[in-house]
Amino acid sequence: MPLQYTRTEAKEWAKKTWFGCCNIVMPTFTQDRERLNRKAIIHDINRSYDLGFWGTLLISECGTTLSEMEEFMDIAVANRPSENFHYVLLGSFNTLEEIQYMAKKAEEKGIDALLLAYPPSFFPQDKEEIYEFTKSVAMASNLAMIIFAVPTWDFVRFHPSQFPPDIIEKMTDIDTVVAVKYECGRPGTGGMVEIQHRIGGKVLISDPLEQNCPAWIKAYGMPWMGTSNYEYFADLVPRYHRLFNEGKWDEGFKLYWQVQPARLAKMELMNSVVGAKLIHRAAWKYMQWLVGFNGGPLRMPQMRVDAASMKRYRDALTRSGIPVTEEPDSQFFVGRNPE
Repeated sequence: MPLQYTRTEAKEWAKKTWFGCCNIVMPTFTQDRERLNRKAIIHDINRSYDLGFWGTLLISECGTTLSEMEEFMDIAVANRPSENFHYVLLGSFNTLEEIQYMAKKAEEKGIDALLLAYPPSFFPQDKEEIYEFTKSVAMASNLAMIIFAVPTWDFVRFHPSQFPPDIIEKMTDIDTVVAVKYECGRPGTGGMVEIQHRIGGKVLISDPLEQNCPAWIKAYGMPWMGTSNYEYFADLVPRYHRLFNEGKWDEGFKLYWQVQPARLAKMELMNSVVGAKLIHRAAWKYMQWLVGFNGGPLRMPQMRVDAASMKRYRDALTRSGIPVTEEPDSQFFVGRNPE
């Protein structure tokens, strides 16, 4: 399936077609963990579409092999619920060569974009190495790329904001770089303000932390927001994101404050694992399951989601007025489409 754009068209294509919120879908495995559960994956993609998401991030940090990630992409593309529903591949793999390989495969299969992650073994000696690594991935395929500026990479060695702003600016000159997912520069707003000052208008700039959504839409406009597990809040994040972008602030804030109990529960989770520099995928999968996603098995190694945490996440949704499954938590580990 050919891309909808050429390398030289990538930036303008994204500006014209990226409006909305991008959630995440994790692969689900069969009960014996031997293979992917196709029905479960299709279930989660359709649920994402039904909740009004622009598209979804296909997660690569759940114990999949490279061939299974190719199968995951094949399942997603073959079951795209609409031509306007987009797929982004999380480019989180072991080596530069693996990332380049998977980016090329994603392009060939009809994935729309790549969210670039840096491997745990990537330990640059200067900030130019960050740029060269990124450019080498960009040159391996024609796939639109999202720069992922997050503290995880340990680039604080080169700039106190945790990702050198001048390198981000330089990266946006690469023809296939269409967006920046910016989570650095905290506490405060200085990081985002500098990035907006440097590259505003060149590419899309997203702060994926949904609680910051009103500020950035008001100050700069933020037509596209992602990627994160917004599906924990069911359809409320894409709804209020759209309302804010349409200038319907009173309506938007009604929904925004409705999810505050669930927002605080999610923030508590994120703060509890910040030192691990990993996402608690099992907890995220449980959060999805509460609102109709498949749930079900992931592969080791994964952090555990315990009964006390599950109760907090469930109760927080109830207090947010979001419908929650009445199934017992034991069913989460089985999933809605077990194989």
